[in-house]
Amino acid sequence: MGVVEWRFEADDLARLRFAFSPMWELVASLRVLRAPARHSVHLAWLRAVRPRLEAIDLSELFALAPTYGYMADFLTPPPDTPLPDFAAELARVRLTSPEKASEEAGWVETPDTRSIDRFRADPVGGVQRVADTLGAYWELALAEFWPRVYGLLEADLMWRSRRLATGGATALFADLHPLVRWERDRLITTGTWCHSGEPTGDGVVLVPSAFRWPDIATMTEPYQPMLVYPARGVGTLWEAGPPPAPGALAALIGKTRAQLLLSLCHPASTTALARRMSLTPGAVSQHLTVLSGNGLVARRRLGREVLYRRTATGDALVSSS
Repeated sequence: MGVVEWRFEADDLARLRFAFSPMWELVASLRVLRAPARHSVHLAWLRAVRPRLEAIDLSELFALAPTYGYMADFLTPPPDTPLPDFAAELARVRLTSPEKASEEAGWVETPDTRSIDRFRADPVGGVQRVADTLGAYWELALAEFWPRVYGLLEADLMWRSRRLATGGATALFADLHPLVRWERDRLITTGTWCHSGEPTGDGVVLVPSAFRWPDIATMTEPYQPMLVYPARGVGTLWEAGPPPAPGALAALIGKTRAQLLLSLCHPASTTALARRMSLTPGAVSQHLTVLSGNGLVARRRLGREVLYRRTATGDALVSSS
């Protein structure tokens, strides 16, 4: 059993940040495909995508990201913005140096040594080939479902950010995962390998994940230090559609506005709500304006985004319906 330990100075804690990554979700989903019993929460997704995958050869990706143990880090570069898009992350994978890709491929333990040998024999072509496969796999397996996953990850990110703001690191890490703990000035995770040091670069990035559930993952130097943990509410991810609007509430304010109000159990942006509700951002914005004008939701700016949340009046209306 290994331990990864980061020692934090005051400025390291100030540089702690959150982000999420469509590329990380995509690569993590490769393990879900091959170990469905361990990831039973995603069975609905598996049933939907498996018939589509007969048209694509995933053997090289499976070799680089085996079911257990180390997977090549270049496949999942730490997100460099809070909300990266898949195209930008795929471009970063394509820019991986052949030397780094070959070295990391050599660290992978997999029974498919033929695929690893092929990749290392021509890492320049291998990186481009793997990037092409990732792009095709994204279109077949995750692009359609990304708005739903995005909404879950965004809700977790907002909840954790509030925990950090109100209770500091102790509150943030108290229930992040059983294998993660905060001790005075140290962030400690238990896993399969060892590392000890101070966070480098821009500090530690905390990345909620749907497809990594129920495990954690860490990445250290020479990459940006990163801790991946299961997002809250993964068990509800594949529930169909937005929450049903109670009849009385829908009759009072309309079905769509009732569903929006119910969806705001956690703060969310207009974009996330539009994806979750299968509406245009403009339509969501109009409904939010009405709800805000009647004191049922409030808005708050967080960086470049505006987040909406239910007010106490909105909570009372939902609970009474």
